[in-house]
Formats: sequence, C-alpha cells, structure tokens
Amino acid sequence: MELVGQFKAKYPATEVVLLTAYGTIPDGVRAMRNGAFDYLVKGNENEKIIPVVSRALAQAQRAATVPNPTGPGPDAWAAIVGRSARLQAAVKLAQKVAPTASTVLLTGETGTGKEVFAQAIHRASPRAHRPLVAINCSTLGREILESELFGHRPGAFTGATKDKKGLLEEADGSTLFMDEIGELPPELQAKLLRVLEVHEFLKVGDTKPTRVDVRLVAATNRDLLADPQHFRADLYYRLSVFEVRLPALRERPDDVLPLAQHWVAQFAARNHQPVPQLAPAFADRLLAYAWPGNVRELRNVIERAMVLVESEQLTPDLLPYHLQVPSPQVPTGEAAQLSMQQVEKAHIQKVLAFAHGNKAEAARLLNIGLTTLYRKLEEYGLAAKE
Repeated sequence: MELVGQFKAKYPATEVVLLTAYGTIPDGVRAMRNGAFDYLVKGNENEKIIPVVSRALAQAQRAATVPNPTGPGPDAWAAIVGRSARLQAAVKLAQKVAPTASTVLLTGETGTGKEVFAQAIHRASPRAHRPLVAINCSTLGREILESELFGHRPGAFTGATKDKKGLLEEADGSTLFMDEIGELPPELQAKLLRVLEVHEFLKVGDTKPTRVDVRLVAATNRDLLADPQHFRADLYYRLSVFEVRLPALRERPDDVLPLAQHWVAQFAARNHQPVPQLAPAFADRLLAYAWPGNVRELRNVIERAMVLVESEQLTPDLLPYHLQVPSPQVPTGEAAQLSMQQVEKAHIQKVLAFAHGNKAEAARLLNIGLTTLYRKLEEYGLAAKE
C-alpha cells in the first residue's frame, strides 16, 4: 500500500495495478486513493488481469500524448472563484486527484459548485482532449435514464427503432459527470457498479457486453449511507474512492464579495454594459444573508441586479425582496447547521407560495431537481401541507 503511494508520487504518469490474495473493500479504497489504477484479488479475478492491464496501458499512452499530463493547465481552475481556506482545501484535493483515473465523489449542499469542480477536474486530466459528458440523475424517469446512460438496441422497447449510444459509450476515453447520483434508481445502481468494477455493461435489449474506459465523477447533496434501502453501500464505496467536500457559502463568507464582483464583470461583458460598483449597502445585504441556495443563488441574485441596474452602482433596491431587509448575524458552529435548515425550510415555503404551489416552477426557481424538491418537502414535513 505504501509503495503504491510512493511510486505514484515519483512517477505520476505511470499506472499501477495492485494484485493481492487478501482483498478487502477498505484496502481497495485505500489503494485507489493512493493512486492505483485498479485493485484485483488473486484467484477469483484472474480473467480481469489482461483487460485491466490493457486499460492501464491505454491510459498511460493517452497521458503521454497530452501536454502537461501530471498537472492542470493554467486555466483549468480559473472558474473556481474564492481564496477562503475551506475552498482552497477542496481545490487542493481536486488538483491532486485530477491527473489520475480515480473515481471522484463531490459532496456538498445544493448550489455549492459541484459541476464547476467536475469541469475543472476533467480539464486538468489526461482526458481533457475529449469533452466532458454530463447527466443529472434526478431529471429523468428510470426507463429513460437507463436508455440515456446505457443505450439500447433496436426493438428493445416500443419506439426503439435504431441503435442508440448511451452516455457511458459517448464518454469512452473521457469523463462522465453524474450529478445528483443519490437519485439514481436502485435498479440502475447495480448496473453502474458493474461498470465501475469490470468496465463493461449491457445495452437495453442487448446480449453482448459493451466495454468502455470511462472516468466517473459523481456529485450528491445527500448522505448516501443514511438510507441503505435507497442507495447501495457497495456502490458508495466504489464512488467514494476519492471524496471532495465542497463548503457551503455560509462557511466561506470571505468569498461572497469576490464572487459577486466576478459575476458583475461577467454579466457586464456578456450584456455589453459598463461594470457597476457594489454600493456599500448592497454589499452589506449580501454579507448579512445566509445563502441557503449557496453560490448558485448568489449568481442568480447578481444576474437579476445586472438586468435591473440603471446607474453606476448596484443598490439594495435591485435585490429580491427577502434580501432587501437586513438579516441578523449568521451564527457559526453547530447552531449554524440548525439555523440553515430553518432558513432553507422557510425559503422553500416562500418560493412555493410565490409559485402558487406549482412544484415544477418552484424547483426551477430554486435551481434544484424536482425529485430533490419533493425529498426536501418530505424532510421538512411540508409534504403533508400541500
């Protein structure tokens, strides 16, 4: 185990396959975290050795043809704005794992920027010469999601008139980003686990397996182990080979104004308008707010203000109503966790009222999946009040 880590530190572009007679899941996770390309158990996985070595060789050859394969390019991380210690800790972890083939699990609340991190990890990897493929697991029903992920053969179901490549096949040699992985139906979790273990799958209606070389980056705002009936523990351990937790915006208040200024400049350039300054009262409102919707909510607030602004300054009257009234100081520590839950519950109630009870519209305004909204309604005891 120690040798794997030392070897990868000295020769990061070389792939290592660990073969052992005493395999356990924790050891497998540890080996992959240390940089091993794969982890095999002697005896019952002998048929996997040649395919694994072949994939490892292909990975090493791709890395040799990509400029600077052991580190990110100068712009790979430019989209991640902020210099707070919590954010930089997450960035450093992501930078370490980016040039490897390891599966990555991004965790954190809704709106913390998990897709931005996934894009950066991909752009800083040897697979950056191919586009990132992404899917949100909460937006599609099981049958459609299965077809989108795995593809199908003609005649597999009504309306399947031709062969369709799934996203796993489209991402062959690249990275697949699966957002809201916690919403993946249990029936598909077993199929995804097989892809991670043996790098092959069956298309819907097919009898011959399709082999792929896909690097998976998954994201969730849930505790995947909290409900073992809904999410398989063995899949979680495969996904969490390397976990990166993204801090909530309330945990990095020093980044609020730099983020706001970044988006002000971005929207000004997009709309061909002058770059306004943040009025002190406007900045104070941003700093006083709890941001239950995190970075995504802040971005939407700035975009709204840039649409409405008619002067050289952004003023509090350009903010949504619930931000125009100064909020009390946000507590820290354990009290903050409780207060944020209360704030999120109240915010969801306000948005639902604004949308006249239309949950699809409320989910759109909150920038979350409809499945996520239903789960939060149940979590906060709001489902019974519909």
